[in-house]
Amino acid sequence: MPPHSRILIVDDHEDTLYALESALAPLGHLLGRATSGDEALKQLLRGNVGLLLLDVHMPGTGGLDVVRYMRRLEQTQHIPVVLLTGFARDRQLGAAAYALGVADLVTKPVDPWALRTKIRHLYDAHQRRLALEAEIRTLRARLEERNATPVHPAPPHPHAHVAPARPAGAQSGELERDRT
Repeated sequence: MPPHSRILIVDDHEDTLYALESALAPLGHLLGRATSGDEALKQLLRGNVGLLLLDVHMPGTGGLDVVRYMRRLEQTQHIPVVLLTGFARDRQLGAAAYALGVADLVTKPVDPWALRTKIRHLYDAHQRRLALEAEIRTLRARLEERNATPVHPAPPHPHAHVAPARPAGAQSGELERDRT
């Protein structure tokens, strides 16, 4: 995933999308928008999404359905998700969301400052994780390359003392007897 991936904002109300975009614009990240769960899934599958800010209750494919689908796919399973709900938080919704690995559940109307802080932290942590994974892949490839290359013994150091070689089959006592 490119280092400058988008924050995808998903809500079925245009005014809410506009308000969320205005709240997150000061972060300076690329923002994307979708007005349905199906549209969000299409954008997720196209790639380049680094965080999903997603309304829970939408007609058709709801927020929890989107997250369930995301978590089954390798390319989207680690994207951080913040769910938005216009209803009071209830234990069932919270339990279902957190069981799916949702990072947070936020009640609308949102506090723009608090939302920016959460999003900044989650987005940056995800980008660091991706950078570390890329570095690990590079190091593993180097290690595999190194292990695949035959290793030749190093020549002796020019100042190292090397005992003279014995003729093949000669015992140490035989050489001394032959010299006398």
